[in-house]
Amino acid sequence: MNRVQTRAAAQNATLLQRLLFVLFLGFGAIFATYASAQSYVFNAVQIDGNQRVEDGTILSFAGISRGTSVTAGELNDAVQRIRNSGLFENVDVTPRGRTLVISVVERPTVNRISVEGNTKVRDADLLSVVQSQARRVYSPDQAERDTTAISKVYASKGRINAIVRPSIILRSDNRVDLVFTVVEAGVTEIERISFVGNRFYSEGRLRRVLETKQAGILRAIISRDTFVEDRIAFDRRALTDFYNSRGYVDFEIQNVDVALTRERDAYLVTFNVQEGQEFTFGNVTLISDIPEADAQVFRDELKLRTGAVYSPALVDREIARLERLALRLGLNFVQVDPRITRNDRDLALDIEFALVRGPRIFVDRIDIEGNNTTLDRVVRNQFRIVEGDPFNPRSIRESAERIRALGFFANANVEAREGSSANQVIIYVDVEEGNTGSLSFGANYNSDTGLGLVASFRQSNFLGRGQAVNVQLSTAETNRVFSFSFQEPQFLGRDLGFGLNLDYSTTDNENALYDTETFRFKPSLTFPVSENGRLQLFYAYNYEDITGVTTTSAPIVDDGLIGGVGSSSIGYGYSFDTRRTGLNPNAGVVFRFGQEFSFGDAQYIKTTALAAAETKVLNEEVTLRATIEGGYLDYTKGQSRITDRFFLGSRQMRGFEPAALVHATLTL
Repeated sequence: MNRVQTRAAAQNATLLQRLLFVLFLGFGAIFATYASAQSYVFNAVQIDGNQRVEDGTILSFAGISRGTSVTAGELNDAVQRIRNSGLFENVDVTPRGRTLVISVVERPTVNRISVEGNTKVRDADLLSVVQSQARRVYSPDQAERDTTAISKVYASKGRINAIVRPSIILRSDNRVDLVFTVVEAGVTEIERISFVGNRFYSEGRLRRVLETKQAGILRAIISRDTFVEDRIAFDRRALTDFYNSRGYVDFEIQNVDVALTRERDAYLVTFNVQEGQEFTFGNVTLISDIPEADAQVFRDELKLRTGAVYSPALVDREIARLERLALRLGLNFVQVDPRITRNDRDLALDIEFALVRGPRIFVDRIDIEGNNTTLDRVVRNQFRIVEGDPFNPRSIRESAERIRALGFFANANVEAREGSSANQVIIYVDVEEGNTGSLSFGANYNSDTGLGLVASFRQSNFLGRGQAVNVQLSTAETNRVFSFSFQEPQFLGRDLGFGLNLDYSTTDNENALYDTETFRFKPSLTFPVSENGRLQLFYAYNYEDITGVTTTSAPIVDDGLIGGVGSSSIGYGYSFDTRRTGLNPNAGVVFRFGQEFSFGDAQYIKTTALAAAETKVLNEEVTLRATIEGGYLDYTKGQSRITDRFFLGSRQMRGFEPAALVHATLTL
């Protein structure tokens, strides 16, 4: 056969194959059309295999009615609907004349759910993410999703190599136990945190900004050295805020590279940053678009000065100060609009504060949810507005910060929602209660005081009222101490703190030169007098008794000063602290001054003062602190006793004059 004949035979064979294929498709289409066109009419439905699921439930899934014509395709759809219910492992539908037979095999129910092999994470923490439930139908797909959720819990704790396997144990009555078997593996820690692109601040300084930490010698007790993706997101924000608050307005985190070591036993985290240049405040001006708002009055309130390092926090505080001034002047709906002009040549930002009229929106109501223990009034006291007041977004944000600063809640969200009308808003507060108390017991022993039992109770939110209670008890053989303190921060519903302190102690040491018994009762009231200043007024009753004086103690204990002495006193204490609210985030000062005027068996004037300052230098690598403290005690009736010594840490210092005690210290 030549080449031409061979090619012709091949073409004929190909044509024959195509013809057979077309005929096959045609017969298939005819058969499918016939099968789908075939219809059934059932007068009865028989359901087999179901034990828990009612017949009516299965029929409702099938969607087939008696006496209605049903095609084969609709029967297939009915099978799929029954299977998709998730209640059955197998479903079979068989027409038998006028009867439709539905045979099912039910999935087992979950008898109990447990976790095995876990020692580092509690059962409750793992089962809280499991969506499968006891006495419900077992779903393999849901069990796989639960396995993934448990693995994520371990990953959040640094154990990314943990293995979780679901399994079932067959029980009677078509029940199963769902068991998650865990192989926890070791902790995958963060071996190194590094930075690329930083010039002005060292890696050590930037690491201290982050919530995430490198693994170190305290890795056994510090959990922040494990990689958590959400924590990295928080670190990005913290690092950006750190640079912005120091004038680097162009700072940018280009990316965060997280990599595992080859052994998969540690993470390497690298922050790629672009710092930019440091900007300062240029010209600071203020204008008023509101006729009744005198611009000069508001200019006198400005604290920002040209040349200071730019910080958004300082601008925010300035706006808050101006808005509070507007409220004091009776000007409502006043907004302060900061208009910033960039001066790249001088690396300065000119800022103009504009007083503009804000929208007339009022507070409809304040809704609080989630406070199962804490009373509503404790949360409401953190707001400076009530229902019906003009709405001020900045005031709401400040109130949210005060709620979080209470320390009563694990989480607190505050947001404004549209109220009953367009010019009203509802302040919605959603809180999650946290742990606010502790109770501890212990024992100690040393050669000076002997064996002693120690108990303490602390509660910062007593009975959900926002009150702080602290009780401490020590029963050593030679030194017994009892102290009780109570603090009410919102006395009479105002920004007025009420405090009550009780202290009782005795010393009875055979090696000491004398024994003492002291008691002090002190109620007080504390209230703010300025943005950074607070004043405390108090009354105190003191009783001191010196006994067991030995002959060797004569040089330091005058015989005429032995015995019990009781006296009452009134006094005040003033404190001024800019470390948290000052304009400079890297420096601050604190000043305290107080006097106590005693009358009774002993009469004296006791004066104390403290001044301290701190600042950060060398790109905030070094913190300098200086403290000077002094006290003077002047008796007008009676004499000073050894128990009147001023305390300097664990040491005592006494002046040389018999009627006065002087103490001073300077710390750098």
